[in-house]
Amino acid sequence: MTGFRPFGGGSYSRYNDVFPPAIKWLLIANAALFFLPRILSLDLIQLHYYFGLVPAMVWGKLFLWQLVSYMFLHGGLWHILMNMFILWMFGAELERTWGTREFARFYFTAGIGAGIVNVAFAALRPSTAYVPIIGASGAIYGVLVAYAMLFPERYVYVYFLIPVKVKYLVIFLVALEFFSTYQADGIAHFAHLGGALVGFLYLRYQWRWQMRRWSPAEVYRRYKSRSLARKSEQSLKIMDEVDSILDKINQVGYDNLTRREKRILEKASDKLSRHGRT
Repeated sequence: MTGFRPFGGGSYSRYNDVFPPAIKWLLIANAALFFLPRILSLDLIQLHYYFGLVPAMVWGKLFLWQLVSYMFLHGGLWHILMNMFILWMFGAELERTWGTREFARFYFTAGIGAGIVNVAFAALRPSTAYVPIIGASGAIYGVLVAYAMLFPERYVYVYFLIPVKVKYLVIFLVALEFFSTYQADGIAHFAHLGGALVGFLYLRYQWRWQMRRWSPAEVYRRYKSRSLARKSEQSLKIMDEVDSILDKINQVGYDNLTRREKRILEKASDKLSRHGRT
């Protein structure tokens, strides 16, 4: 398992450092929507049909909420335990690094994107169009890709024994999902691949946007901004000196000024006269 980095600012308690807000509420929401329907003896098939991701219902009846709601439903105890463990294991550090709002935006973008990719590929496989897809795995594959991109050299322990760098583990998992698309095993591999792809593109877009800060136009703008700031600072410094010299003139007269003080007054007067021209 990976180590934790301290959250900047020291505003989180130790509990929140382990379970940041978005991770905490995602865990609670997923657990609630797994256990409550079973406690209340609700019809799980009907629940999954209306709130799972059914591609034919998305494009046929515009059940667009399914692109979000499917992420909070799970089929079995092992399914939800593994998804939530991976979400906490990798997502908590991403949230501490990015902040809660940015992590939540990324998580839902990856999850919704995974759903859209799966709906698109379901159109090529009509036999799967009415099969409900449930689970947070699409979003979690996005989280895995993001973690590998941000912390590629970190180690994780596979089966708690074998140390593997995160970048190699995630590449292996994505490759495994790709080759598994040819198998009819009841797993939404296209959703997993969609979440990984959307997560990758999301971060690449963000990095490209940040790279614009170093474009020639942006570098020139920053240079001009710093140059103007320096000139403004110099002008303020000169005016402070001028005020001090004027106070001295009031006390001892102009003739008792030093050569340096007279030069400062001349430069200030010349500068003001230039700015006053039209």
